[in-house]
Amino acid sequence: MILQALYDYYQRKQDDTEDALPPFGFEWKEIPFIIEIDADGRLVQIEDTRSGEGRKKQARPFLVPQGVKKTSGIASNLLWDNAEYVQAIPRKVKKGQKKPDPVRVLQQHEAFIERIRSLPEPAASDPGIVAVLALLENFSCRELMRLSVWKELRGNPNLSFRLAGKSELICQHPVVKDSIERLAEKVADSKDKGICLITGEERGISRLHPAIKGVWGAQSSGANIVSVNNKISGKNNAGPTPAFASYRKHQGFNSPIGERPVFAYTTALNHLLRKGSPQRLQVGDSSTVFWAEKRTDMETDVVDIFGELKKDDPDRQTRKVTTLFKSIHHGRYVGGDADTRFFILGLAPNAARIAVRFWQVTTVGELAIHIVRHFEDIRIVHWGKQAGYLPLLLLLASTAVQGKEKNIPPNLAGDTLRAILEGCSYPRTLLTASVQRCRAEREITYPRAALIKGCLNRATRYSNPDQKEELTVSLDPDNTNPGYRLGRLFAVLEKIQEEANPGINATIRDRYYGSASSTPVAVFPTLIKLSKHHLSKLENRGREVNFERLLGEIIDGIGDFPPHLSLEDQGRFAIGYYHQRQDFFKKREPETAQGENQ
Repeated sequence: MILQALYDYYQRKQDDTEDALPPFGFEWKEIPFIIEIDADGRLVQIEDTRSGEGRKKQARPFLVPQGVKKTSGIASNLLWDNAEYVQAIPRKVKKGQKKPDPVRVLQQHEAFIERIRSLPEPAASDPGIVAVLALLENFSCRELMRLSVWKELRGNPNLSFRLAGKSELICQHPVVKDSIERLAEKVADSKDKGICLITGEERGISRLHPAIKGVWGAQSSGANIVSVNNKISGKNNAGPTPAFASYRKHQGFNSPIGERPVFAYTTALNHLLRKGSPQRLQVGDSSTVFWAEKRTDMETDVVDIFGELKKDDPDRQTRKVTTLFKSIHHGRYVGGDADTRFFILGLAPNAARIAVRFWQVTTVGELAIHIVRHFEDIRIVHWGKQAGYLPLLLLLASTAVQGKEKNIPPNLAGDTLRAILEGCSYPRTLLTASVQRCRAEREITYPRAALIKGCLNRATRYSNPDQKEELTVSLDPDNTNPGYRLGRLFAVLEKIQEEANPGINATIRDRYYGSASSTPVAVFPTLIKLSKHHLSKLENRGREVNFERLLGEIIDGIGDFPPHLSLEDQGRFAIGYYHQRQDFFKKREPETAQGENQ
């Protein structure tokens, strides 16, 4: 199902005139330097295609023949490769590293020339191909050493060729491109035949699939999503795990997919995972990509909503969420894009392979509803200057040690994103992490309170569908849950202490929050006795009466202090505390304030 959806996406993008994917046998590759030559094969210049400054320089991508899968052996690409293959320039190594073998470098260069010579007619007679062969057969590195780019060439960058006065590379000449496509088709048809799992047709089966790049934490050279490393040697299975050679089928023949469908799905996935892709979201160790069966704004909107805030446009996420809320309320997703199938694929690194963290097939309409539901679940009262819609990374970072993204537990990010997109309960580990951070740091921040509220309300909704909402956005005086009431009580006791001792450095929260939220009976009797001393120090007698009345209202709904609170009630304790603290700083209407003082 995953590979079929990626294959269909490739077919869809082939018809996209603005952002078409490369045809069979080709790929988009960043080429830092272009060797420009004349028709006789003489060097004109070496163009630097990079833009930017310093280490942030980025090369321009070009359409080139698909690269071979590099191994420890010698394997050359066609009409482009690194400097060792193209010009036999030994790469510069750091001190202590092994220098390249000069004999091997020459063998690589000869393999590169031989690959070009093997091109069939009419490509072999193309003026560009003739000029490239003339350059390679008579060229000396001494010419390059006089150029200003010589130091960069020692870094072993990718190179390709272009005729002077032309805009396209030589490998993009119509005759050459057509020959490469036909050659790729011929190679594909010459492979051992089998029924392709994607198309259901008999095709030449791909033995090794191209690497997938762009998955965070995977090998920089790429990793495989479909891979079996076992071979059959003679009549016996070879390798440490012969069971992988199921029914005597080795490597790609365990999951037979044709060469063209393999090219299609790997090209599509690499396109979605490419650097700067608007359809890719990195949350924790999960690299997640989004696409639909037809073009829709949701393909990129979901990344804007859950991704990092843009430094040049920090309000972009807020605008997207606001627009989504209006779209739901105005019925935009009732028709039109609502029924468009939408695909979500979460990937994680696993040594030389890629693990599928989650896979979801939904519709644009359902996904929009789930996203809106998420923001409604975590909505909670906050200060006016704080963001109304919290980014996912900020929420997850609030549960990590020191608030750093790198300390987010590996599975937590992926599981949370999956729960949001599927509209199911948040992972219990999210509630645990949020409550533990509150206890460890003795601080209930806006993001942590939002997460705890969302976790508890969703859990209640799924366990008791008749109860729509347990915890409200702001203070709920009618909530009789012991944990919630105790949290409110703790906030009131702290407020009394603060007003009785202006400028105090540490409050009861710094000393007693952990035990008060887990074993109330051991702490609250002492805190209530202490509050009487604090109340007696208040100079405003009306304020003292108001506090005593508020304490009485809260304690009357508690009864006996419980010996311990469950994880869920510890979360309610945090929300009760947070709500009550926010309520203290809420602006009162004049008549309300007057009524309270009477």
